[in-house]
Amino acid sequence: MRFPFLHLGLCLGLAAGLFVSTVPAAPVVEDQARLSLDSVFSPELSRHGMVVSEEELASRVGAEILQQGGNAVDAAVAVGFALAVVLPEAGNLGGGGFMLVHLAEAKKTIAIDYRETAPAQARTDMYLDESGAVDKERLRYSHQSVAVPGTVAGLSHALARYGSMPLKQVIEPAVKLAEQGFVLKPAHIDTLKRTHEHFAQSEASHRIFLRPDGTDFEFGDRLVQKDLAWTLSQIRDHGPEAFYQGEIAERLVADMQAHDGLISREDLKNYRVVEREPVRGQYRGYEVASMPPPSSGGVHLIQLLNILEAYPIADLGLNSAESLHVMTEAMKLAYADRSKHLGDPDFVKVPLAGLASKAYAEKLRERISRNRATPSEKIQPGQPAKYESPQTTHFSVMDSKGNAVSNTYTLNFSYGTGITAQGTGILLNNQMDDFSAKPGEANAYGLIGDKANAIEPKKRPLSSMSPTIVFKDGKPYMVLGSPGGSTIITVVLQTLMNVLDHGLNIQAASSMPRIHHQWQPDLLRVEEGMSIDTVKLLKAKGHNVRYARPLGTTESILWDGKVFQGAADPRRQGGGAVGY
Repeated sequence: MRFPFLHLGLCLGLAAGLFVSTVPAAPVVEDQARLSLDSVFSPELSRHGMVVSEEELASRVGAEILQQGGNAVDAAVAVGFALAVVLPEAGNLGGGGFMLVHLAEAKKTIAIDYRETAPAQARTDMYLDESGAVDKERLRYSHQSVAVPGTVAGLSHALARYGSMPLKQVIEPAVKLAEQGFVLKPAHIDTLKRTHEHFAQSEASHRIFLRPDGTDFEFGDRLVQKDLAWTLSQIRDHGPEAFYQGEIAERLVADMQAHDGLISREDLKNYRVVEREPVRGQYRGYEVASMPPPSSGGVHLIQLLNILEAYPIADLGLNSAESLHVMTEAMKLAYADRSKHLGDPDFVKVPLAGLASKAYAEKLRERISRNRATPSEKIQPGQPAKYESPQTTHFSVMDSKGNAVSNTYTLNFSYGTGITAQGTGILLNNQMDDFSAKPGEANAYGLIGDKANAIEPKKRPLSSMSPTIVFKDGKPYMVLGSPGGSTIITVVLQTLMNVLDHGLNIQAASSMPRIHHQWQPDLLRVEEGMSIDTVKLLKAKGHNVRYARPLGTTESILWDGKVFQGAADPRRQGGGAVGY
């Protein structure tokens, strides 16, 4: 199916209430095309704080926490727990993710890694059958697909260290949403129906996500999650220990043991959150901070920006064939490097400084022809200098003091395995597929990995999640990120460049058609809405162009020091940018 993207995006934006009439009139400028974009794609505005997520109910929960005097971390944690209820395909308690926190008073940015870990029983070749082929069903849709969840530990860690409110206060809205239920929107119905087969195979999922007669929910039905309400209440009353050592842990392990799963009591008890130093870079005078390994997102975002900074992107034009060509060639080089060099830094040596260096970018740039696409088969991972010195959802929060949170977390696929742990309401992730089950073989997103991302006990799988904060004059200017599997890095890249290179407001920057190339397979994916003439010129340069489903759904904030601009991507219905 092909999508009339701009028309679809505009309609969805209007339906979600994103295009408001309170935006000040734009000044008269010579660039009438830009004026038109900014007047049509208008962001939500606020002077006090902003919360943006893929579900308006969750965004409103976060905004209410800000109104009650909470800081950005308090609001972010409240949103994280609320999304586990109202966005069950991606919001989660049974998955993991990454959070970037900026503390304005301390002038400090922290990367919180609460990515899942491989259970102690995991082995490098455990998903290979007798012929040596990967057993994809066991890898992706069984209790053996599940890595040790980190979300509850990660959100609790952030709140305890950097928040100002008690856990009971920020989690209570999620408890009520689970107990009382909420009305399902068209976006929920679409994802629920696509996962019907997997829900039907799990007794607990069948009971929660299908009607009693086994048919699908319809628009306007209410989803009530009593088991999840119990789980959230346990966390509210007993803290994260309830999940990792208490009654919730007992139920999770019992479910694992009943279905030949891998996670043990010791796996849950031994899970730890890790604080890391963000990866940083400079782009046209702005500082960019993003997530370090085991995310590949931050380092390759910086690598791409380093390559592209030498090109006059603004002069080449927004989504022109020439600008998209050099962006595509840079993407191929970065994803080739991802396949070889990236993994959990606690297990492998990642040449982080080399990959993110300006000098390495200059060498890579020499491999780019301005006139012709280089076939992926002729591109091999580079050799950065050695220095001593991966369905997902994103939300962004800023408060009036300049504190900021950029958070991306996931179950991997939509609804993860589709399996719910009995008596908990917790959907189980299938993050073991983010490891390299077999070197050189692509995972579900077509990403190729090597030994650096091989399965090992307690190791964290590689990810593309890219929570990012852009700084101007030392203060947060943009907070952004996106779901989208392998496309996350390129989606964040283009949204960022649409603002910094082309001067678009944050909603217009989020709404423009996108491209994606990940080296292998050798396909340039293009969203519907891109100029047909541009597509023809890209094909003439040798690109293998294919029209794609919408790429990513960014949830972004821009702060100019006076007014917050919030933008929920119109590619998904139901998102919300809520200010106060």
